[in-house]
Amino acid sequence: MRPDILNPLFAEAETLEGVGPKLKKPLEKLGLTRVRDVAYHLPDRFVTRRPIDNLDAASVGEQIVVPLTVTEHRSSRSGRGPYTVMATDAPGNYVALTYFGKASYTAKKLLPVGAKRWVAGRLDQYGQMLQIVHPEHVAEDSSGLLGTLNEPVYSLSEGLTQPKVAGLAAQALARLPELPEWIEPGQYARAKWPAWADALRLAHKGEHPAARDRLAYDELLANSLALMLVRADNKRRKGQPLRGDGALRGKLDLPFPLTGAQSRSIGEIEGDLAQDTPMLRLLQGDVGSGKTVVALEAMLIAVEAGAQAALLAPTEILARQHFETLRRMLAPTGVEIALLTGRDKGRAREAILMGLHDGSIPIVVGTHAIFQDTVAYRNLGLIVIDEQHRFGVSQRLMLAQKGRVTPHTLAMTATPIPRTLTLAQYGEMDVSRLDEMPPGRQAIDTVVISQERIGEVVDRLAAQLEAGAQAYWVCPMVRELETEDIAAAEARYAALRERFGDDVVLVHGQLRPELKDAAMERFASGNAKLLVATTVIEVGVDVPNATLMVIEQAERFGLAQLHQLRGRVGRGSKKSVCLLLRGEALSETGKERLALMRETQDGFRLAEEDLRLRGGGELLGTRQSGDTPFRVADLDQIQRLLPIAHEDARLLMDRDGGLSSERGEAARILLYLFERDWGVQLLRGG
Repeated sequence: MRPDILNPLFAEAETLEGVGPKLKKPLEKLGLTRVRDVAYHLPDRFVTRRPIDNLDAASVGEQIVVPLTVTEHRSSRSGRGPYTVMATDAPGNYVALTYFGKASYTAKKLLPVGAKRWVAGRLDQYGQMLQIVHPEHVAEDSSGLLGTLNEPVYSLSEGLTQPKVAGLAAQALARLPELPEWIEPGQYARAKWPAWADALRLAHKGEHPAARDRLAYDELLANSLALMLVRADNKRRKGQPLRGDGALRGKLDLPFPLTGAQSRSIGEIEGDLAQDTPMLRLLQGDVGSGKTVVALEAMLIAVEAGAQAALLAPTEILARQHFETLRRMLAPTGVEIALLTGRDKGRAREAILMGLHDGSIPIVVGTHAIFQDTVAYRNLGLIVIDEQHRFGVSQRLMLAQKGRVTPHTLAMTATPIPRTLTLAQYGEMDVSRLDEMPPGRQAIDTVVISQERIGEVVDRLAAQLEAGAQAYWVCPMVRELETEDIAAAEARYAALRERFGDDVVLVHGQLRPELKDAAMERFASGNAKLLVATTVIEVGVDVPNATLMVIEQAERFGLAQLHQLRGRVGRGSKKSVCLLLRGEALSETGKERLALMRETQDGFRLAEEDLRLRGGGELLGTRQSGDTPFRVADLDQIQRLLPIAHEDARLLMDRDGGLSSERGEAARILLYLFERDWGVQLLRGG
């Protein structure tokens, strides 16, 4: 149960004055549905303004507050141009206050001729004339603008204004309860941080540089502590030791010999499975590094030891693909494998359920359907989770209840994560890394081409398709505006369809799942030759016949994402090519990013470089990222503060694993505050 002291913070945002149905939507768009969210909606930046007596004291481009006297109003003849209010300062310097559109009504009301007003805004020059476009504040006396000298700027969505958000934030901050301190006293004193409620208020004012660090630290501490509680809970649970005799693994028909990294990872997994504490291991492997083979070896150890294994995939198409791949490799062993998705109905489904129940089916692959209440296992010993980041910790804890004792868990991800961030996302797991490529994987040629040469690219594409190959065409990522992404993809699809007809299919995030699956299915089966998509194309979809990847406006993507997209090709025996189409205006970072893509195919190196170049936007941003769990902490704070928070959490766990001391009780409140309460629920009687 959430502690009562937090109830004011978890009240709906509608309980704030002025929030009705009209404001609810734009607030929801920003994720601000409760008072707590509004309090934690911290400013992106601050505008600092200098109060001056006259315009001679200011320079062009500066943010100022200045007293002016209004001399005349001028509107353009057509009524379509700007509305200008002329004013002078004390020495008689003229300045034009310029308004566009409907803002002219405001100007007429706020700035009557002959009145003296205090005006806040950015001083610019237009020709010979000084001007302030859309003054941000106009007041009758100087005291009215004191609060604007250091003004927060919040991120907005359509329908919200800066004053509105600032007003809601002030209301939310007025409701903050006094909470007990959860930070270790030595750390708290060393860092000279303010108390929690003070830190939030100061962060909205931008007055105390350490305030935001304190808030980021709270979030990192909550995360570290929750993951440690998962780990401690796992250690307390009884698992079943699984030791195989190698009889089945010896019969496997693998497409190529194991790499050193694969053998090492299998050895680590084998060691974990032999323990009576359930395994919690993450297998990090680059695109094409052979994770599936490692997972299969792990599943066969379970089967050799008389247990069952289940592989969970995030989508139906990936589940089908894993099933086909595993079935081929398992053929010589005689081990039965079944596929179970939400689509299976009737007798076929009943037969699979019976087989899992009586143990005659030792390996099952599927979507989350394999963990529904109706599915019972005779002895589930190992769960393999593909694309771990699509499933939260709380979902994984749910799966663990399917075994008689807690099953071992192997999570896999094809998103290489820099070492700094592995702790943040997977602090409760041991990590194995596949950092070698299997022999025989061909390098993918990566070419950067100007967007202007798109005609040549389409001709090259036509030649590929005529030769019987398949291709992907990924459309640009328009920051934060998914509707524009989709518009760009639909326009490109329409243009390519004119040339290639029914051979083209389209996939984007707004399509209904069954339409998306049908399009992917047509492409995977070879019935469609060209797949046009936004960045939603599935991680892991394996089409060996696809040998060309075109990425439009590649400079808009992060390195990690470009690398993931490039990994969709190069899966067969034919030579593959990735064409990166770049726009004209390339930033230095953009140039460096595209150069790195040409230079290396090592996903781990690219992930580290991505972190350096963009502050982990890809890893920590909202898109396709396997979101890190953080809303407050930015990349710099994660790198600086996570090791300390991790250590602080460990200290608390060592001294007080049940969180029953005074600081432990405060830490429970922290876990609920950051909604890591699945951590608390693992405490006995928590």
